[in-house]
Amino acid sequence: MNIDRIEFMAWMERIMERFDILMELVSAAKNQHTTIDGEELLDNQDILQILKISSRSLQRYRSSGKLPYYTISGKIYYKLSDVHQFVRESFTAPMSKVKVNG
Repeated sequence: MNIDRIEFMAWMERIMERFDILMELVSAAKNQHTTIDGEELLDNQDILQILKISSRSLQRYRSSGKLPYYTISGKIYYKLSDVHQFVRESFTAPMSKVKVNG
């Protein structure tokens, strides 16, 4: 099969246009965050990285009710505000030293 240069260039141009369309779609999907009621949802991997905890610890927080979660299509998500609240409640300020006269 013999293809002349003009036909080859036309094919390449169409292929490149399709790549550009795919790249735009991938970029849009990558930048889109899962939200519910306008609030960002985080998945297990996000939480593990943010809190720097093990998956077992995360499971324990879910089971104990300390960290609310939502199941959507079999996948677990956490509201960002719930995570912030969990961190605030879990944070304990260092005890100040009390002088005892004695």
